[in-house]
Amino acid sequence: MDIPHRIVAEARAWAGTPYRHQASLKGVGCDCLGLLRGVWRGVLGPEPEAPPPYAASWAESAAGDDPLAEAARRHLVPVPTSLPTYVPQAGDVLLFAFRAHLPAKHCAIATGPAAMIHAHDGAAVTEVALTPWWRRHLAHAFRFPGVD
Repeated sequence: MDIPHRIVAEARAWAGTPYRHQASLKGVGCDCLGLLRGVWRGVLGPEPEAPPPYAASWAESAAGDDPLAEAARRHLVPVPTSLPTYVPQAGDVLLFAFRAHLPAKHCAIATGPAAMIHAHDGAAVTEVALTPWWRRHLAHAFRFPGVD
């Protein structure tokens, strides 16, 4: 199985995991970053760095930096997201900013051009449609290392 399909299969294996801030344990709890970290471990092995502690509202207080995107750039391969030409591929890591002046605060894994898997507060990990609302808030896209 190629890496993108392994990424999607691993992400789908997390479905139903309850939301737990800063957690990253399949079936026990995770947040959106914890899901991404768990998929990395399941597909590539040990995480390249441990995330620092973060508050649920960490992105609103950032002073011009974009810590989630900066961490992604250190370990993932950037993909241009020029709309309308960008079409998510299975396994792409999607980062979302909920306001234009704020850094990315949410991440998900694309399962194809029209769907993604994510964890969000108050819900279990689930696969959802990549609706126009999500597409409007897409700030960055990346691929795991080794994905062509």
